[in-house]
Amino acid sequence: MSRALDPLPLDLDAAEYVGLHGLLDEQAADQALTERERELRAYTRDVVAREVAPAAPELDASHEFAGAGYMALASAGLTGVIFPTELGGSADSHVAYAVVMEEITAGCAATSLVFMTQTHAAYPIYLAGSEDLKQRYIPPLLSGSAYGSMAITEPDAGSDVSSLRTTAAPAGEVYRLSGSKTFITTGDRVDTIVCFATTDRTSKREGVSAFVVEGDWPGVGRGTPFEKLGMHGSSTAELFFDEVAVPVGNRLGTEGAGWPIVMSSVIKSRISAGAQGVGLARSAYARTLAVLQRLHGNLIPAEYLQVLAGWRGRILQGRLLLHAVARQVDRDAAVSPGQIGLMKQSCTDLGWDISVEAVRLLGPYGDLSVLGVERCMRDARVTRIYDGTNEIQRMLIGREIGSSLKEM
Repeated sequence: MSRALDPLPLDLDAAEYVGLHGLLDEQAADQALTERERELRAYTRDVVAREVAPAAPELDASHEFAGAGYMALASAGLTGVIFPTELGGSADSHVAYAVVMEEITAGCAATSLVFMTQTHAAYPIYLAGSEDLKQRYIPPLLSGSAYGSMAITEPDAGSDVSSLRTTAAPAGEVYRLSGSKTFITTGDRVDTIVCFATTDRTSKREGVSAFVVEGDWPGVGRGTPFEKLGMHGSSTAELFFDEVAVPVGNRLGTEGAGWPIVMSSVIKSRISAGAQGVGLARSAYARTLAVLQRLHGNLIPAEYLQVLAGWRGRILQGRLLLHAVARQVDRDAAVSPGQIGLMKQSCTDLGWDISVEAVRLLGPYGDLSVLGVERCMRDARVTRIYDGTNEIQRMLIGREIGSSLKEM
């Protein structure tokens, strides 16, 4: 016999959280992980259960920035997974990074967005910055003493980097940076901005350069954070640049090298988004199971178990794809855009689809904010938009299919 929700289904202590989420640790996926990657997953899950997941409902309700969660992850040594030890990282694999991202997202998607944005800001500096820039900017980003942002998107330029209107004009020992950026994650409080601007509009992509800009430099302005559907513990704002003097030494790589930096960086950002998709699907699954247990005890009706069985298989498929592509990146960084896009699109669609189905399956309970299932759905929506919309990913995949046919 079903019963009312008492106590609330996600009133779980850390041990219950770990046990519930461990139900989706599948041997088919685990056998492809190294011992280190499995240990890192268990460690991250424990930290998230104690330090991150309990704060998620309040962050969503209050829109408070998830800085405390990021600092907890930094204190636990989890914020520099793919960076070398001399910069404050742990020099682990991209698979390890995907595993950590999935665990953080399952506990609090907004905290995972702060986490991945720090990584995304640090990576171009590591990829193309001088040794001085690496030492000056990366350790503070990983430790949480500074917040970073990637500034690419503009009001009239998103996926097409060649149409950027923000300009960087050489002026002796500096560049004069002018323009605006929008939908910039952590933009309202950013300390370290990796800004992409055109130094030669006639050269289109080959005229784009990348610069490290400090948020408190004269001429840098921040907009008021946008009100959003989900990811309430992560802020999104506009950035403005008014003749900002950027030292030549703060350019990443050579002039005109911005496009290759973007393309190398999106590999990391799309692994992040894919891991978020799997993590959100897993969170919706775990939360739905918790609700059904409270309603039906251990005798959950077969029709619900059959739905959960379908989700379990789809989550396993998403995780296998995520890990396979991340492992490919570990072995060869030159992964094609279509391959990365296939993973990003499939995994973020997974997170959205299962969270929507979870809300539907639970009926009126799925609509209750206190249970967190509807939060999974709201948080999942943006993962299909940022880091290249899923429509863009399908275009890249289709382009590769067409190219393959021409080569036959």
